[in-house]
Amino acid sequence: MNSRYEYKFVRLGEGWLGVKRAARLDYQDEVHRHAREGWRLVQIFAPGTGGYGMAKYYELIFERPVR
Repeated sequence: MNSRYEYKFVRLGEGWLGVKRAARLDYQDEVHRHAREGWRLVQIFAPGTGGYGMAKYYELIFERPVR
């Protein structure tokens, strides 16, 4: 069986001093919304740092089988 997947990258909460408060609170809703559309969360990535060593943003990485 040769499975193929497609990937989606969703950036949340980019702010000057770090991830915006709303994104820190609402990321779970974003995961559930994508799950209803058939996406599976693979990873939450927080590249780079803003002020005070906090992540500048979160990038949610989703995958699903190619239809």
